Amino acid sequence: MFSTVMVANRGEIARRVFRTCRRMGLRTVAVHTDLDAEAPHVREADAALRVESYLDVEEMVAAAVAAGADAVHPGYGFLSERAAFATALEAAGVTLVGPTAAVMEQMGRKDAARELAVAAGVPVVPAYDLDDDPASWTFPVLVKAAAGGGGKGMRVVRSADGLAEAVAAARREAASAFGDDTLLVERYVERGRHVEVQVVGDTHGTVIHLGERDCSPQRRHQKVLEEAPAPTLDEATRQQVRQSAVDLAAHVGYTGAGTVELLLDADSGDFYFLEMNTRLQVEHPVTEMVTGLDLVELQLRVAAGEPLPVRQDDVRLTGHAIEARVYAEDAYAGFLPQAGTATHVRWPEGPGVRVDHALESGQVVSTAYDPMLGKVVAHGRDRAQARQRLVEALDGTAVLGLTTNAGFLRALAASEEFADAAVDTAWLDRHELPAPDPGEARRLAAWAAYDAGRTPSGPWRSDGFRLGGPPAEPVVHLDEPVRLAGPAPAGVVARVTDDHVEVVAHGQRFDFPRPDPFADPVAVAGDGTVLAPMPGTVLDVRVAEGDQVGAGQVLGVMEAMKMELSLTADVAGTVDLVGAAAGDRVQLGAVLFRVVPDE
Repeated sequence: MFSTVMVANRGEIARRVFRTCRRMGLRTVAVHTDLDAEAPHVREADAALRVESYLDVEEMVAAAVAAGADAVHPGYGFLSERAAFATALEAAGVTLVGPTAAVMEQMGRKDAARELAVAAGVPVVPAYDLDDDPASWTFPVLVKAAAGGGGKGMRVVRSADGLAEAVAAARREAASAFGDDTLLVERYVERGRHVEVQVVGDTHGTVIHLGERDCSPQRRHQKVLEEAPAPTLDEATRQQVRQSAVDLAAHVGYTGAGTVELLLDADSGDFYFLEMNTRLQVEHPVTEMVTGLDLVELQLRVAAGEPLPVRQDDVRLTGHAIEARVYAEDAYAGFLPQAGTATHVRWPEGPGVRVDHALESGQVVSTAYDPMLGKVVAHGRDRAQARQRLVEALDGTAVLGLTTNAGFLRALAASEEFADAAVDTAWLDRHELPAPDPGEARRLAAWAAYDAGRTPSGPWRSDGFRLGGPPAEPVVHLDEPVRLAGPAPAGVVARVTDDHVEVVAHGQRFDFPRPDPFADPVAVAGDGTVLAPMPGTVLDVRVAEGDQVGAGQVLGVMEAMKMELSLTADVAGTVDLVGAAAGDRVQLGAVLFRVVPDE
């Protein structure tokens, strides 16, 4: 077994790997950029080294050698599926905790993996060549990056007219995220379920599966909720997808933990190979909770040359587990990334609840990295109990200071559609979950302000009296008067200052400022002003002052956390202000364009 393991990653996955390493008595080494110098994963390691970038192969290998590491765990994302990284580590005498560079090169690319799947007898989604005439295609199609994963570099195209724009955007996003802009085009399945199989292989010729997961609830092709085992699969299909995954992994001589991802057509019942992730998955905790196995330990033992300590007949799935990914994003405003300082953080506890995270109170969340803050996982004796525990756990999750998707996750997990396992991969694109009730939000904020106002130093005051009579229901003035009625809500996390009150309840964050009558008016939808919907970087400016534009025309493109967003005119008219140039970093709410509407 190794003596020192460096994790070439950050955040919650670095902490997760360190946890197993400590249990196994292994020395741990963290790496960090300047932004992460004070991050939790840095403090928890036995040693830490500064790097300029998590994506620099030479720098990461040099760090491993300098730290005396005899093994490197890549986590997921960053360099985890880069064959060049595996090759460079091998040349330096350091073991990568993952498959060989040759297998990674074959299976880490979606185009090469398709060919291997066909050779292994696994069905694949029908594809098109970008050089072919799109008039001969059957739309809709999915344009996607051949390298990497995580939903980056993917676009659904519903007609030939939108192909060029989608290809250009997918190429930019793929190049930014993976350093490779090669694209594939496949038939898009409108109602599909995303089913994936966890496989593990050793260097002694053994390949087993640890059951399957269902990751169908997705937005922008990125997973939101994941569960194991997959619900509503008939037993014949369940066995077929598991065996297909094992056959493919055995065909390529796969070693370590990997995931074979499949698309199940909800209408026909057919399933197709999508890709293989040659690394640990974000959602691996649900598999660990139903099997009782530590996947990181299995990875380490296989990488050290040991045979798998379990055989296929030893694998037993007990109960059900569901994971929710908590992101810094506004789920009720297009899932746009958010940033800021997490002034107060509370993660849940309870029976069957596991939280993998790297966010604590006072920590700054920037747009430099992926917006995932942590994962809330719940296990139960069956799916119903696991789902109820997840809903309760999300009720106990609170992040003040920036917007997260915790309330959205809570609403989705509690929905009838998810309870009935009726959510497919495009369900969130076709349906909108009800946004939080502003009246209830105002009531919660008012109670928090009222409680603060009753303290001697409280900055808020209420009109809680009536001359010559008994006390009336208190009235708290927020952006409009709120009359308090009923009992104060329980389990609400609040922060009250001189100028605003911030509340988290049922996983949803609300922020009510004290109105300033002297402040500049805020632009409203339809007035021609385009504000930055998220903090990030302007990638492209397509208009100049004086240009005539039509409603819906793209004015520019911005990016945050490796996600692109087109900025469009909401009215037809003349551009009279361009507030940023390509390459500029802008804050949330910055005025980027202004269009004077036509008469």
